[in-house]
Amino acid sequence: MPSHKDRKVETALVYGRNPVSACLRARKRRARKLFLLQGGKNLKPLEQAATDIPVEYVDRRTLDKLAKGGVHQGVLLHANPLPVKDGAAWLKEDLPESALIMVLDGVEDPHNFGAIVRSATACGAHAVVFGQDRAAPLSPAALKSAAGAMEYIELVRAKNIIRFLGELQDSGVAVVALDAHGEHTLWDVDMTRSVALVVGSEGKGVRRMIKKLCDYLVRIPISGPITSLNASVSAAVVLTECLRQRQGSK
Repeated sequence: MPSHKDRKVETALVYGRNPVSACLRARKRRARKLFLLQGGKNLKPLEQAATDIPVEYVDRRTLDKLAKGGVHQGVLLHANPLPVKDGAAWLKEDLPESALIMVLDGVEDPHNFGAIVRSATACGAHAVVFGQDRAAPLSPAALKSAAGAMEYIELVRAKNIIRFLGELQDSGVAVVALDAHGEHTLWDVDMTRSVALVVGSEGKGVRRMIKKLCDYLVRIPISGPITSLNASVSAAVVLTECLRQRQGSK
C-alpha cells in the first residue's frame, strides 16, 4: 500500500493575473507552484504573494504548453481543486439570514458561468449553486472569466436542482426565476428578503418544472429592437437590482 507521501495529489490549473492573484491572496485552497514568464512585466507582486510555495520563471513556450492553449498573461499556478460544498450539507449548516443565492439551471458555457460568478460576488451574493449535471466544469476558462471571484464565494453543487429549490422554499427562501415572459418585472419583487435567483441556459432558459415551483417569474424590462439578453448579462442586471434594494433598505 503506498504511503501518504507517495499518493499523487490532485491539482488544478489556474492562469491569468486576476485568477492567480485571487487564489494566492484568498487562501481558500492550497497553492502548489507558481510559474511566471521570464521578462514579464509587473510580476513581482505575484511572486511576493506566493509565500511558502516554489516560484519558477520559464520561457513563453513552456508557459504556453503548461496552459494548454489558454490565455495565461504570463502567469500560471498549480493549486488544489476549488472546494465545492454539497447542496444538502450547505442548506443544513451554512444557509445565512437574508440570503442571496444565485442558482444556475443548465448554464454549461464556461465563460457565462464564470461571468455570472463574478457578478454574484461583486453584488454580495452568498453562494452560487449549480447542478450535478448540465453545468459548466470549473475549468481554467471559467476561472479566468470569473476574474478571481470563485476564490471569494461559496460554490455549491446540488444533486437535484428542483429538490434543492423546494428545500430552500421550506427554509423561507423565495425562489425567483428569470423568464422573458415573466408575469412580474424585476422592479416589482422584494429582493431584500432571502432570495434564490434562477438563471437558465442560453438556448432553453429555465426548465418548465422549475418555473412551476417558483414564487415569481420575472422579466427584465427592455426597450428597443433587441428583445433578449444573454444569461450572464441577465444575471448581472438582476443581481444589481438586488444590491440596489438591499443597500437602500439599510
